[in-house]
Amino acid sequence: MGMTGPPPGTSKASRSEGGPRRCSKNPFHSVKFFVLCHGLLQLSQLLVSGYLKSIISTVEKRFGLSSQTSGMLSSLNEIGSAGFIVFVSYFGSLVHRPRLIGCGGILVSVAAFTMALPHFLMGSYMYDQSIAKMDWNRTADASFKDNVSDICSATRAAQELNVESCTVNNGNSDHQMLSLLIIGQLLLGIGGVPIQPFGISYVDDFASDRNSPLYLGILFAVSVLGPAFGFMLGSFALRFYVDIDKQSADEIDLKFGDPRWVGAWWLGFLIAASCVLLFSIPYFFFPREMPKEDSDGNSEKNLKELKSRQEDVTQNLTLFQFIRSFPRILLRTLRSSIYLLVVLAQVCMSALMSGLAVFIGKFLEQQFSVTASFANLLIGSIHVPGAVLGILIGGAILRRFNMTLRGSAIMCFMSIFVSICAAAPLLFLGCSTQKVAGLTHNYKFLNSTSGVELSCNQGCSCRDQAYNPVCSSSGLEFLSPCHAGCNSVSFEDQRRVVNYTNCACVAAENWVKPGTCGTGCYKLLLPFMFFLTLTAFVATLCQTPSFMLVLRSVKPEDKSFAIGIQFMLFRVLAWLPGPIIYGSTIDSTCIRWEKKCNKKAACRYYDLDRFRVRYIGLQMLFQCGAFLLFLLAYYFLVKELLRGDQQPGGTTAKAPGNRKERKQMMARGNGSLVQPESKV
Repeated sequence: MGMTGPPPGTSKASRSEGGPRRCSKNPFHSVKFFVLCHGLLQLSQLLVSGYLKSIISTVEKRFGLSSQTSGMLSSLNEIGSAGFIVFVSYFGSLVHRPRLIGCGGILVSVAAFTMALPHFLMGSYMYDQSIAKMDWNRTADASFKDNVSDICSATRAAQELNVESCTVNNGNSDHQMLSLLIIGQLLLGIGGVPIQPFGISYVDDFASDRNSPLYLGILFAVSVLGPAFGFMLGSFALRFYVDIDKQSADEIDLKFGDPRWVGAWWLGFLIAASCVLLFSIPYFFFPREMPKEDSDGNSEKNLKELKSRQEDVTQNLTLFQFIRSFPRILLRTLRSSIYLLVVLAQVCMSALMSGLAVFIGKFLEQQFSVTASFANLLIGSIHVPGAVLGILIGGAILRRFNMTLRGSAIMCFMSIFVSICAAAPLLFLGCSTQKVAGLTHNYKFLNSTSGVELSCNQGCSCRDQAYNPVCSSSGLEFLSPCHAGCNSVSFEDQRRVVNYTNCACVAAENWVKPGTCGTGCYKLLLPFMFFLTLTAFVATLCQTPSFMLVLRSVKPEDKSFAIGIQFMLFRVLAWLPGPIIYGSTIDSTCIRWEKKCNKKAACRYYDLDRFRVRYIGLQMLFQCGAFLLFLLAYYFLVKELLRGDQQPGGTTAKAPGNRKERKQMMARGNGSLVQPESKV
C-alpha cells in the first residue's frame, strides 16, 4: 500500500506553494471535468455552425442567393479565424488557456445573436401566390377575381400584385441584412479560434499518456456531434413558418412542404447562442496549469517538467519579432515530412467534409424531393451519428492496442481506401430531373425569349419569373398555373388552393394540383443514406490516429505551434474554399435561375444527373487525394524508423545496431523502432 500522507520533511506550506494538490476535491483541478466542460462548449459552439449548414438552402430562398454565394457565406468564419489561429497557438504557453477559451465562447454567442438580427429588421417574406392578400370580408366575385393571380385569366392588376418591388431602398436593405450575416460569421470565426486548439493541447498536457487518445477521441466525437444537434435543431426550426412571430396561423397561406415554404431560420440561432453563453462560464474557474493525471502526487515535479518542455524561443519574442521570424519557424515545423503529409491528408478530408456538410441537405432535397426539415432530420439522426461512432471506435482501437505510429498510419490509409469503395455506389443512387414543361420536356414550344412560353398559353401573358409550381395528373410539371394555361381555381375555405381546372396545356380529363411533381426517387433514399453513413463511419476511423500522428511527429515544445499551423491550413486550404468549390460545382448544374430585379438569384431547377455525379465525384476526388497522402506518410515513416537515428518528433531514440536487426524487429510486428513512450 502506498503512503497517503506527504513525504517526510514536507510541510503544509511547501505543499501549497507547488499549486493544486492532486487529491483536491475541487472539480476545476480535474482533467476529466475539463474534458466534460470542453465537450459541452464544443457541442454548443459547433451547434451554431452546424445549424447554419442545416438552413443554407432556406437562406438561399430567403435572400435569393446562389450556391456559390451561400457557400462563401458559410465559410466566412474561416477568414475571421485564419489570421488569429497561428498567433494564438504560438503564444499558447504564455496565456491562461481556459480563460481565453471562455472569452472565445462569449464572442461566439454574440456572433449567433447577430446572425439572427436580420429577421427582426427586415419585412415579411413575399412569394408568388394564387391568392393575393385581400380583405376576406369582401366576398363579391369581382373583388375575388381581382385578387387571384398566377392564372391565365387573371386581370392585369392581379398579376402585378406578384411583381416584386425593385426600388433602391429595397436593394440597400437586402445588402444590409446580408451584411449582418457576414459580420456574425466573422465574429464566429474569431471567437472559435482558441476553443479547439487550446482545448486539445490543454488535455494532452495534463492527461496521462494512456488516457490522452481516449479523451481526444471523445472531444473529436463531440466536435461531430455538435453539428448533428445543429441539423436536428434545423429540422425543428424549419417546420415553423419564417414569419411565425409576425403573422398568426390563420394568416399563413403556405402549407409545410410547399416548394415556396421558408422556415424559421432565425430561431435556432437564438437557442444556440444561449447555450454557448451558458457553457462558457466555467472556463473562468480552471487553473492555468493542473497536476498531470496519474502522476502519483508529484504535482510540483510534473508542472516543472511541463514548463521546461514548453519553454522555447517564443517566450523571449515580442509580437513584432515573432512576425519577422514566422517564416523561419514555419519552415522548421513543416520540415517534418510526416507532419506535412498527414496534415495535407487531413486538409483533403476537411475540404470534403466542409462542402459535404453545407450542401448535403440541399442535395437530399433536390434528389429525393424531401423537405429541408426532413433532410436535416436524416442527417442529424443517421449520417452524423455514424461519423461520431467512427471517431469513437477509432480512438478506442488506438487505446486498446496501444498502437505505434506505424500502426496509426496503416489504419489511416486503409480506412480511407475502404471509404472510397463505399462511396462509389452513391454515383448511381438517384433520379433525373422531373419533366417540366418548356424546361426539361419538349412540349408544344413556341419561339420566345423566355424559353418557357408554350403554344397553349400564348394568350396568358405569364410572367417569366413566376414560380408557383403545379403538377398535372399525367406527371408533367409547370412553372405556374398560368404556364399550364389554367383559367379556374378551386379553394379550401376561400384561402388554400385545392386544384386548378380548365387548363389549356393538359388534357381535359387531367387535373392540376399545386406543388411540384417531385423526382419520384424517394425509394432510393434509404440505400443512399446507408452508403453515405457507411462512408462517413469508415472514413472517420482515422480521425484520432491522424491527430496522434501530428502530435507525435513534432517536438514537445513545438506542439502548440504545430497545432496552430494545422488548423490554419485547415481553414485556408479546406474550410474556406471547400464550400465555395462545392457551391460553384452545384451552380454549374442549374438549368433555371430565379431573377430578382434583373439579377441572378437562387436556382429553381437543376439537372439532377449532373448534380449527383459532380457532387459525389468531387467527394471521391478528395478521398483519393487523402489516400495517396496517407500512403506517402506511411512510406516516409517506415523509412525514418528503419533509419533508426531519430524519432519522428526529432528526438534521439534507441534502435538496433544494424539494418538486419531493425528489419527483424519490424517483421515481428513492433511497428516503431523507438522506445515505448513513442507509442500513441
